[in-house]
Amino acid sequence: MDYSYGRSLCKPPLKYYSEQFKKQVVREFERGGITKNALQRKYGIKGKSEVLKWCRKYGSLADYSLPAKNRPLMKDPQKRIRELEEKLKHAELKIKVYDKLIEVTNRELDADVLKKIEAELSRSLHQKNK
Repeated sequence: MDYSYGRSLCKPPLKYYSEQFKKQVVREFERGGITKNALQRKYGIKGKSEVLKWCRKYGSLADYSLPAKNRPLMKDPQKRIRELEEKLKHAELKIKVYDKLIEVTNRELDADVLKKIEAELSRSLHQKNK
């Protein structure tokens, strides 16, 4: 005798969300001003991680914001490595330019610009804390 029929009546029906609806929720979440939990309550979305899954699939949520064990596999890790190496080169070049700019400014003003900036920041922070 099959008792599964009686059990299935107790189970709530699965809710289907259209792709358009999911994208709308993701856009609303990414605009800010409303939390994932508030969106779940607002639209009656079941499941604790549905909105997060939708953000991973349809939104701009970076894969690297998640711990490694929860991160989906990258499509092309070598491509990502090349992108990061390029960003690193750009950042290193920028630092060299800023260092040279500070060096020239110090020479032209005959003063240590970084010390002056640090002193000014310290004063402004001190005034804000009062």
